[in-house]
Amino acid sequence: MLEGVEIRPEVPGDEPEIGEVTVAAFVDLEISGHTEQYVIRELRDAGALAVSLVAELDGRIVGHLALSPVTMSDSSTGWYGLGPMSVRPDLFGRGIGSALVHEGLSRLRTAGAKGCCLVGHPSYYPRFGFRNTEELVHPGVPAEVFFVLPFDTSIPKGTVEFHEAFAATS
Repeated sequence: MLEGVEIRPEVPGDEPEIGEVTVAAFVDLEISGHTEQYVIRELRDAGALAVSLVAELDGRIVGHLALSPVTMSDSSTGWYGLGPMSVRPDLFGRGIGSALVHEGLSRLRTAGAKGCCLVGHPSYYPRFGFRNTEELVHPGVPAEVFFVLPFDTSIPKGTVEFHEAFAATS
């Protein structure tokens, strides 16, 4: 990871910089609806940010990771959704995103979570142990971009729904 980057929990007052980093990270991503900053705000306002981490460099926030509870159709509990995750575009490829993911997953495990799922890029998330599965799906999302990471050997069966904040558009 880039030297001098500190990963820490979000604190009050970080919100504007988190929003700026999030907008910048997704501005050129064609598959984005460019609503990620609203999703984070709505998760925060709903008290659904189970883990909210920032990457800080030289006193500035340069990355952010959100983790929130998900709902399973088979009534399994203890699962979380990873995302949105953002890193300032000029710092892509420097290990900041990886550090955020490792720390976020570590915090979920420590808290007794059963696993984590996400919608993301197929070439990025398998390095953390995430994999595609037939047992669990997210409706409307292609299987190749939906990933799960069980913290034990069991994977829920059925569908997963992310928090309603993921529908935020403004």
